Amino acid sequence: MEYLTAFIDIILHLDKHLALLVQQYGQWIYVILFAIIFSETGFVVTPFLPGDSLLFVAGALAALGGMEIGVLLAVLIAAAVLGNMLNYQIGRYLGPKVFHWEQSRFFNKAALQKTHAFYEKHGGKTLVISRFLPLFRTFAPFVAGIGAMTYAKFSFFNVVGGVGWVGSLTLAGYWFGNLPWIQQNLTAVILAIIVVSLLPAFVGWLQHRKA
Repeated sequence: MEYLTAFIDIILHLDKHLALLVQQYGQWIYVILFAIIFSETGFVVTPFLPGDSLLFVAGALAALGGMEIGVLLAVLIAAAVLGNMLNYQIGRYLGPKVFHWEQSRFFNKAALQKTHAFYEKHGGKTLVISRFLPLFRTFAPFVAGIGAMTYAKFSFFNVVGGVGWVGSLTLAGYWFGNLPWIQQNLTAVILAIIVVSLLPAFVGWLQHRKA
């Protein structure tokens, strides 16, 4: 329970924790951010890591001079693209047998099945759309690998989605994250980003329940 409370505190006060990391680790902050985004997109067992809110707050801190925005964008885009590539390769290696795995605290079978259904309906566009949807973002490249999407097609949608996701949220933080109203209500803004990003999944769950 203590770990859960600490994790929630980190998510809701991401600005303070990230600012502290920038002060403590200097240029190594780029390595830390790379590792978080790479892991969140690269492994199906780490969808709980911050994604959307982290990009926004990182952009806001860059606007204050804590990081160079050009370097930050390059590092985060590289992490997002390479993370998806790894996830895709893992999916190709494991194949369809993962659908027979049991639900567990480390593996969300329901999310995998929903992502697979979404992928079957939307094809390659799933890799772009899912970038903005937690859980789906982690499982989409994995499902693409299972479905044997060609590497060339996957690479195209992977880069487009990675640039769009990282660029939009990081630059939104860079341009608007330090406006007085947002600074005074940054915790509420972070919470709103989390709620908005989870809303499509919640709507899908409600529709599934009604069906």
